[in-house]
Amino acid sequence: MEEVLGQAAKSSDFRKMTPLADEELITLYYFSSLVDGSKASEWLLQPLQEHRCAVDDAIALRACLPFQNVTFTHDPQVVETALLAGCILILLQHKDQPCLLVDVHHDSLGLRQNNETENEFSVVGPKKGFVESVDVNVHLLRTQMQVPELVVEELTIGSVSKTRVVVVYLQGVTNEELVGTIRQRLEDIDFDVLFDSSQLDQIISDHSNTPFPLFLSTERIDRVTYAIISGQVAVLANGSPYAVTGPSNFLDFFISPEDYYLPWILGSFFRLIRLTCVILSIFATPLYVAVLTFHFEVIPDNILVPLIESRMHVPFPPIIEVIFLEITIELLREAGARLPTKIGQTLGIVGGIVIGEASVRAALTSNILLIIVALAALASFTTPIFKMANTIRLIRFPFIFLAGLWGGLGIVAGFVLLMGHLLRLKSLGMPYLVPLFPFRGGNFTDSVIRASYLYTTTRSIFLRPQKLKRYSPAARREKPDED
Repeated sequence: MEEVLGQAAKSSDFRKMTPLADEELITLYYFSSLVDGSKASEWLLQPLQEHRCAVDDAIALRACLPFQNVTFTHDPQVVETALLAGCILILLQHKDQPCLLVDVHHDSLGLRQNNETENEFSVVGPKKGFVESVDVNVHLLRTQMQVPELVVEELTIGSVSKTRVVVVYLQGVTNEELVGTIRQRLEDIDFDVLFDSSQLDQIISDHSNTPFPLFLSTERIDRVTYAIISGQVAVLANGSPYAVTGPSNFLDFFISPEDYYLPWILGSFFRLIRLTCVILSIFATPLYVAVLTFHFEVIPDNILVPLIESRMHVPFPPIIEVIFLEITIELLREAGARLPTKIGQTLGIVGGIVIGEASVRAALTSNILLIIVALAALASFTTPIFKMANTIRLIRFPFIFLAGLWGGLGIVAGFVLLMGHLLRLKSLGMPYLVPLFPFRGGNFTDSVIRASYLYTTTRSIFLRPQKLKRYSPAARREKPDED
């Protein structure tokens, strides 16, 4: 015990205190930066001074303290862990008595009070999101799913950070194999400091050498709730406002919670637009390079003349022209994201207009390509999940280089390689392209489109849930008008 206290005493925020001024019957040790001073003064010091007769017996002293979390121990390792978690160590004068650990950590210091979603905004639907406290996040989930079957398992990860990580699932619905797999992968982690749940996403993924996210990371409570009731597993880490859900497939990253708050026809329409925008964002500029470099014959005659006039004074080949504009767009996007909000918006608008206009006037690029690049950039913004949007931005560049080398053949070769890579990917052992491959026709009611609630009564088959039925739609009956 002396070794633990000696090591802690090297820190300037470590305190030693004797609450009974005239006697040294008990001694308190704690880190002042971790404990709640008002809670310790009102609920701990005052009872100790009022019950002086109980300070000789640890059990009697425990009965005098108005705390639920009080631990008896002789283990120095337990004492060290508890002190660093915000507990106060109470040492009695009698060495044969166990020491007491009282939990008085500051549970609100440094935490933001606002829990609105910032990066996954939706016009319709709830605006509540997670915060950096795992206890608050579990509370938010339990208020949304008020059933005893909601199981929360806690682990500690990080040899230095000792980060609390919880696994949340619905017992009787979620496949036990999935729960066991994710529990085992988390328990096997040997890491020093865990800053965010996004690190867990990468550490426990089935394939680390891929730009595609294999777990869905979100700050929205409704998205995590829907994943849990569908049979998925959620992982939350203390200090992170994001939850990780899995197993996830490719189509999950193009589903917005707003789809379920709009009529199903509108929700399906917007979902199809997002999937179409992915294709446009990836292949628009590579097709421009391939056509202008190798395949002039596919351009209609009425478009060929304005295209030639647009590129008449451009001294660079199409691939250099495209890379110049694409990198310019990426620079504007990164600069706008790193700067304060108002400055970033101004930079994005003014910079885009000024650089685009100046590039065309200086004959560094054609105005037609400027339109195509702008459309491709807008299309990438329609992806609801930021990680997948970044992936789409990245894989566009290999297609541009392949189009510049071999034209349409290069684009086809790149597409074959991309599909081969996607077919190899798995999330917690589940194929990444399901329900497209392996084909599961019964799951298309809530994947490519969002069907009516009358037809989304069952959970996804590929998740192998223990309970397939979600709900039973009530029969709609028209009541006669009453006079």
